[in-house]
Amino acid sequence: MTDTVARFSNRADNYAKYRPDYPPGVRDILKTECGLTATSIVADVGSGTGILSELLLRNGNQVLGVEPNAAMREAAERLLKEFPNFVSIDATAEATTLAASSIDLVTAAQAFHWFERERARAEFARILRPGGWVALIWNERRLDSTAFLLDYERLLLRFGTDYEKVRHENVAGEIGQFFAPANFEMKSLDNVQHFDLESLKGRTRSASYTPEPGDPNFAPLFAKLEELFRTHQRDGIIDFEYNTRVYYGRLNNSAGTG
Repeated sequence: MTDTVARFSNRADNYAKYRPDYPPGVRDILKTECGLTATSIVADVGSGTGILSELLLRNGNQVLGVEPNAAMREAAERLLKEFPNFVSIDATAEATTLAASSIDLVTAAQAFHWFERERARAEFARILRPGGWVALIWNERRLDSTAFLLDYERLLLRFGTDYEKVRHENVAGEIGQFFAPANFEMKSLDNVQHFDLESLKGRTRSASYTPEPGDPNFAPLFAKLEELFRTHQRDGIIDFEYNTRVYYGRLNNSAGTG
């Protein structure tokens, strides 16, 4: 499998432009369930192009964006340059370089499935303050809620390079193991994007499993994608529906009364 850090290097621009935001309800969940306040210090691990970091920065938080991929990290630095509370860090989930017991909340948005889970768990436990929280967040594309999404899923299964291996839903059973022996909770929110043909192509190219130019599956995938768009579009637009999942809890050795 392509190195998990490097595989997004040539996708950062499309990722920044075409990946969905997280709905404001995510911030509300973190406030009501995880004690997030404007003074909380957040480590956004696997922060990518800064999509979740921006939501937290707009809450007034200091956000330490930990991202090992240079192209993704630089995209976040451009996006978030207006926020003095953002600190961009070249590091990994398994070795964040952050100080022990310095973080109130660790977030990992669209990233946990790339981590070495045991090492990341130990690192999160090290950097969290007593009573600190972990929130694992995904925008999960709905697979069959519309005819288009059903056809799109079939397209990825047919032409994706390693789609079935790397899809983040594969780690659902590991989330419980990650938090164990402590418990975790999950809340789900609706989310949607509206794409014309060009932005749909950009969204597709942002995925790590989409073949690149020169791959024999590249041209057939995008020819079929255009066909799907023509079939399912309404007024030149197609909808991408998501369930935004927020899994949150404390790690056993960071539990407290906070």
